[in-house]
Amino acid sequence: MSAGINSYKTDLREIFFTLFEQFGFEGVAGQAPFEAWGPEEAKAVLQETYRFAKEVLGPLNSTGDREGCRIENGTVITPKGFKDAWQKLYEAGFKTVGVSPEHGGQGSPMMLQVAVEEMLCGSNAAFNMYPGLSYGAAELIGECGTPEQQKKFVEKCLNGTWGGTMCLTEPHAGSDVGAAKTTARRNGDGTYSIRGTKIFISAGDHDLAENIIHLVLARVDGAPAGTKGLSLFIVPKLRVGADGSSGESNDVSLGSIEHKMGINGSATCVLNFGENDKCLGELVGGVEHIGMSQMFKMMNGARIAVGIQGLGLASAAYFNALDYAKERKQGGHFTKWKDPSSPRVPIIEHPDVRRMLLEMKAHVEGIRALIIKLAMHTDKAKQLSGRDDDQAAYHRGQVEVLTPLVKAYSSDQAFRLCAQAIQVYGGAGFCKDYPVEQYCRDSKIFSIYEGTNHIQAMDLVGRKLGQAGGAHFQQFMGDVGGFIEANREHKTFGTEVKVLAGAQEGLMSSAMVLLGWSQDPSKVSLIPLSANRFLQMMSEVAVGWLLLEAAVLAEKKMEALSASDPDRAFYEGKKWSALWYARNVLPTVEQSARLLVTEDASPMQIPDAAFAAPV
Repeated sequence: MSAGINSYKTDLREIFFTLFEQFGFEGVAGQAPFEAWGPEEAKAVLQETYRFAKEVLGPLNSTGDREGCRIENGTVITPKGFKDAWQKLYEAGFKTVGVSPEHGGQGSPMMLQVAVEEMLCGSNAAFNMYPGLSYGAAELIGECGTPEQQKKFVEKCLNGTWGGTMCLTEPHAGSDVGAAKTTARRNGDGTYSIRGTKIFISAGDHDLAENIIHLVLARVDGAPAGTKGLSLFIVPKLRVGADGSSGESNDVSLGSIEHKMGINGSATCVLNFGENDKCLGELVGGVEHIGMSQMFKMMNGARIAVGIQGLGLASAAYFNALDYAKERKQGGHFTKWKDPSSPRVPIIEHPDVRRMLLEMKAHVEGIRALIIKLAMHTDKAKQLSGRDDDQAAYHRGQVEVLTPLVKAYSSDQAFRLCAQAIQVYGGAGFCKDYPVEQYCRDSKIFSIYEGTNHIQAMDLVGRKLGQAGGAHFQQFMGDVGGFIEANREHKTFGTEVKVLAGAQEGLMSSAMVLLGWSQDPSKVSLIPLSANRFLQMMSEVAVGWLLLEAAVLAEKKMEALSASDPDRAFYEGKKWSALWYARNVLPTVEQSARLLVTEDASPMQIPDAAFAAPV
C-alpha cells in the first residue's frame, strides 16, 4: 500500500439494512425533534460521508501513522494534510449531523450520527480523535455549563473554530481519578487558579484550531479527598476575551507527546497547568464538588464513541481481508491438495480462511447492530420524554446497561478481529504494505482508554445490574426472552433460537450468583474476578439475539424476491452470520456460566512470590 492511497472500504448496503430495515429509522425520523429527517436524507448523508472517508481521510491514514506528530516552539504539529482535512470536515458538516440546531447543528437522530462516526473513525481513527474530543467537550458544556458558558464555548467547539479535551489522568494516579492532585485556588473575581499535571490527554495540543478548551478535574482548596472532592473547570489554552476572541496564553504548557504503539497521528500529551501560577479556569456550571458527575456525562458519550471506533476498524480490517482473500491465489483446492498439478485458487476457497472471514463478518454485523440498537434507545428516550415518561425511562435504562457492553465488547473484539485479518493475509499482513497491521496497532488502545474494560465490567456488575432495583437488566432479559418465545419454533432458526435461550438462562443464573456473592463478605473478591467474564457473556447474548433477529427479518425479505434479485445474496449473508455466531459463540455462554459457579479464586490465593522470582 503506497503512501497516500485510500484503503478504507465498507458496505453501505449492510449499514442501510441495520439502520432502516432492522431498527426502523423511519419510526424515529420524521417526528419531533427529528422531523427534518427521513430515510432519503439519511442515505444521502451516509453516501457523502463514505465519499469523504475514502477521498479525504482514508489517504491520510497511513501517511499520518508514519509521520506522526512533532513539537515545534511548544506546539504540536500534526501530520501533513490533517489541517486541510479538519477544515473540509467542518465545512461539509459531518461533525454536526447530530448536533442540536440551537448550537448550529443538523439535529439528526443518534442512529444516523453513529453510522457517520463509524465511517469517519474507520477511515482514520487517529485524525478523528481531534474532532471527537472537541465534540465531547462541547456536549458537556452544553449540558452542564451556565448559559454564559454555553454561549461562549459550545458553538465554536462544535464548528471547528476551537478544539477540546478532557483532562482526568495524572502521573501517579492512572485510573484512580480520586487520587488527583491538581489544585484550584479561588480568586476574588470568580475564576480559579489551576495548577497541576495531566497525562495521556488525547488531542491535548495541535495546530488544527485557533484555541483548545480543556475540561480539567481539580480539587478546590479545602475540598474532601477522593472523587467527591473534585470539581470540573473550563481551562482554555488561550484566554478567551469578553467578545469571545482568543487572546494571550493561559499558562497551559505542553510537556511532551507520547510515542505510542498506534494512533500515531493523534497527539497524546502531557499538559502542565499553572507552572507560572497564571492559569485561570472557570467552574463548569458554577458548582463545586460535582466534577465527577459532570465528567461522566462526557465519559458515557466517550465510551460509546470508543465502541464505534472499534467497530470502524474491525469493519475496515474485515473488508480489506475479504478483498485480499478473493484476489490472492495460493495452493490448490482443498479437495485436490495432494495433487501438485492442480491450479492455484484464491485463498477464499480454503476452509480455514472462510472460517476466519465468516467469524469477522458475524462479529462486525452484530456489533454494529448493538451500537445502533443503543442509539435507537437514545433517540426514543429523547422523543418520549415528557409524553410517555415510563417508556422514556425504559429506553434510558437500556442505554445504561448497553453502554459498557458497547465499549468493552466492541473494543476487545476489534483488536482480536484486526489480528485475525492479519492472519488472513498471512505474512503479507504483518507488513506495512497492507493496512491491517496499522488497524491492529491502532485498535489496541480502545480497550484501555475511557475506562479500561475491567472498569466497564465492574460498572456493569456493580452498578448497572442493580439500577432501578434491577429493572433495566430485567427489561433487557425480557426483550431477549420475547424474541425467543416468538421464534422458538422458527422453521430455519428454531434450533439456534433454543441455543440463545440456553445462553439467556446461563446469563440469568450467573447474575443471581453475582448477587449472592455481593451479600457474602467471604466471596466478595469473586466479583471482580468474574466481572469481565460476565460482561462478555451478556455481550454475546445481546449480539447473538440481534444477529438472529436480523436473520429472521432477512429471510422474510428474501421470500419476496425473485431468484435473480441481487439482494438475495445479501440476505443470505445475514442468515449465515447468525447461524455461525449461534453455533460457535452462544454455546460458550453456558460454559462460562458453569465456570463462574466453580468460584475459582486462584488468582487471589497464589502468593505474590509464587508468580516468579526473576534474577
